[in-house]
Amino acid sequence: MAKKTNVEIWHNPRCSKSRQTLALLEEQGIEPTVVRYLDEPPSKSRIKAVAKLLGGAEKLVRSKEAAFKERALKGASQTALIDAMADEPKLIERPVVITAKGARIGRPPESVLEVL
Repeated sequence: MAKKTNVEIWHNPRCSKSRQTLALLEEQGIEPTVVRYLDEPPSKSRIKAVAKLLGGAEKLVRSKEAAFKERALKGASQTALIDAMADEPKLIERPVVITAKGARIGRPPESVLEVL
């Protein structure tokens, strides 16, 4: 039986990296809180807090997403990036694993092991 932990994953089940990261957490005996961020978008303040843990909003935003280019976000301020991710959650990079030790993007999935 998986142990309960204070681990959260911002998950998109359609994304292979997200599925691999979730499976990796489960293999580690972790039962994370799964947040399907496209269905239940995080608040602007939550996005800001996680971006800070990652070292800036530019680390959390999907710069290859069409909406990034359409919204002309290259070189945008932290506030503008956070506002854009709050407006369009598909701009949030995935998966994101958040723990008491910090946050990591699961690309590659093994990178999240650093914060477990």
